[in-house]
This record gives sequence, C-alpha cells and structure tokens, in this order.
Amino acid sequence: NVIIGVKDKIGLVGRNGAGKSTLLKIIADEMSPDSGDLTMPSESTLGFLHQEMVLPKGKTVIAETLTAFEGTKKIEKRINQINDEIAKRTDYESDSYAKLLNEFSELNDRFSLMGGENMRAEAEKVLKGLGFKNSDFSRLTDEFSGGWQMRIELSKMLLQHPDYLFLDEPTNHLDIESIIWLEKFLKDYSGAVVVISHDKTFLNNVTNRTLEIELGKVFEYKANYSKAMEMRAERREKTMAAMQNQQKVIAQRERTITRFMAKATKTKMAQSMKKQLDKMDRIEIQDEDLAAMNIRFPSAPR
Repeated sequence: NVIIGVKDKIGLVGRNGAGKSTLLKIIADEMSPDSGDLTMPSESTLGFLHQEMVLPKGKTVIAETLTAFEGTKKIEKRINQINDEIAKRTDYESDSYAKLLNEFSELNDRFSLMGGENMRAEAEKVLKGLGFKNSDFSRLTDEFSGGWQMRIELSKMLLQHPDYLFLDEPTNHLDIESIIWLEKFLKDYSGAVVVISHDKTFLNNVTNRTLEIELGKVFEYKANYSKAMEMRAERREKTMAAMQNQQKVIAQRERTITRFMAKATKTKMAQSMKKQLDKMDRIEIQDEDLAAMNIRFPSAPR
C-alpha cells in the first residue's frame, strides 16, 4: 500500500519503461488499474502535468493563464452569495447558520490560498518565475514553441493550488533560473507533490520521500533521491543474499526430487515436493543498468 500524505513531497523514480507515468495516470484517474483500489478524499483537488498536454490556441499568454482561476471565481461567487444570506438571516443559534459560517470560513481560506484577491498579479508572478517577460503576456500562445507552451500549462497548474500536484518531467523544458524558481515554489507548496524527474539535483532539493518502481513493485524510501539510492543499495544487497540462499535451497530440493522420481516407492513423495517447490515465491532482483554513454569531443579550432 502507498499512502500520499497531504504535505508529502515525493519523487517517483525507476528505469525508462518501468511504469512511472502509468502509475501517475492511474492515481490521477486517467487510467484504470488491472487490480487494486484507489481512494481519495472526496473534496480534494488534483492537478496533473504530463507530456501529452495540448494548449488551446488563439488566446494571449496572460488570458490563457488566467483560466486557471475559473475555480477561484466560482468560490468568489459562492462567498458573495453566503455574504448576502448572512446579512438577511437572524437565526444565529441554528445548526444551519453555524454550517453556513463554517462554509464561509473554509471558502475564504481556499480563496486566499488560491490568490483570489489578486489573480492577475499572481499569474504574472508565476509566469515571470517560469521565464516569461512582460512583453510576452500579450503575445498569442500560438507563437510559442511546445516547451514554452508547457510552461504556460505548468503556470496554470501552480496557480490552481490543487491538494495533489502530479508533475511528469516538469524540468524538461526549463532553464536553470526557472528550475531554481520551481524548486523553491514546490518546497513551500502547501499540498502534496509527486514528481517524475531524471534531474537528481531537482529531486534532492524538492522531495523528502522516494518511490521506486522495479519489476512491477513499488519500494518506498523516506528520504530524498541521493539518500534513497544509498538505502536502495542496502536493500538490493540483502535481497541478493536472500535470492542466492533460496537458489541453493531450490537446487538441493530439485536434486532430491530427481533422485526420488527414480524410485517407484518415492514417486508420490517426489510429486508432492515438486508441487510445494512450484508454489514457492521466487525472489527476484532486477539487473543493474550499467550502460554508460561514451562521448568524445574533437579538439576545438582556435
């Protein structure tokens, strides 16, 4: 079982093809799992930035970014409705009045958290943090490359302040200044963050838990990436020792079964032993990926 706490900062790691993006899509309810259950608090919100996102065309950068506040505007409308109702009511001791006040308080807190008091300023702050200039705000989104359009999507996601924020390779299209800004934003983020990234420094600076997918299983380490890899090496060492011991036991039992099968009086015993051996849970460990890239640069001319 994997539990994502309300303020967890989790790095999701594993080999290419291990299933990291698939797992995120399952948690985000964009795919159905083959088995198992997923439960989330009913009122929680979720934002998922993934590689296949397509930005609508024909809007300016600032107009598209401000669509992030559609939920905030609905909250603002409901706050105004409650304000009007409170002004008219006199049943101060009733349960329904107390419930209304409680909703009013919760909505105000969420409105404030989502930057409702100053939506345009919040949008500009995030866009600048991700590398946009003031002169870019009035340009159409169509004018920007796919990488910059991804930055607009990321801006919208961050401005929505979902309870659970899932990011699949968010630094792929960012420069170093934008990465540093995003690191600080995510470290201070009030909700839960789950991020897939091959950027070790980014993971170390943002996360405090690491989930590794290996051979269809999820291994959890309560540490950032570098510390998690040390813990992983210890786990693999223990698993390797256990696997080698198991293989010795299996080989010994197979020899015994072969010996017994040769004797008519012990055939049934041999068949029983074989059934037990077939039911044994085999310990597996994935081979280490030791492939290295070899790059040679020729001497540069003056």
